Amino acid sequence: MLTRARRLRDAFPHDPVFRGYHAVYRAGQTNHCPGCGRSHWIVGRLLAECAFCTTALPLVEGGMTGTGLFRNSWRAPEALAA
Repeated sequence: MLTRARRLRDAFPHDPVFRGYHAVYRAGQTNHCPGCGRSHWIVGRLLAECAFCTTALPLVEGGMTGTGLFRNSWRAPEALAA
């Protein structure tokens, strides 16, 4: 007999409740490296890398800032050429 939690996990495999601990880099906060415990980071557009042990963590924002990354609405090529 399946427990309720297992039925829910199987029904929604992407549910973050069942994913467990997920280390991410949060801008504006003190972030300690899960590999070495230090807090010096090289931050890019999608990842932050520990400057000492090169452990890479995804950014919470994950490339959602900046100019020219993604277009929010689709437009016909004719409308863009004008």
